Amino acid sequence: MPKRVLQGVVVSDKGEKTIVVKVERRFTHPVMKKTVRRSKNYHAHDEANAAHVGQTVFIEECRPYSKTKTWKLVEDQAEAVATAEA
Repeated sequence: MPKRVLQGVVVSDKGEKTIVVKVERRFTHPVMKKTVRRSKNYHAHDEANAAHVGQTVFIEECRPYSKTKTWKLVEDQAEAVATAEA
């Protein structure tokens, strides 16, 4: 089964080898028929501490690194775009 890849914006890089990424999704409300925006924060593993606040990054599912970290930063951005479009 392929791993999910999400795109979001880094909102915190304070942790050691950890970033917090805000992922926003849009959908049409079933009753109101209005476009609604919902966002969720994901903790992701960043081995090289490469990402900084404000950057748009891709994260993918992985094994649990800790209680809250089950995502990791995708190093090759071009590869992540190809995977997300497929």
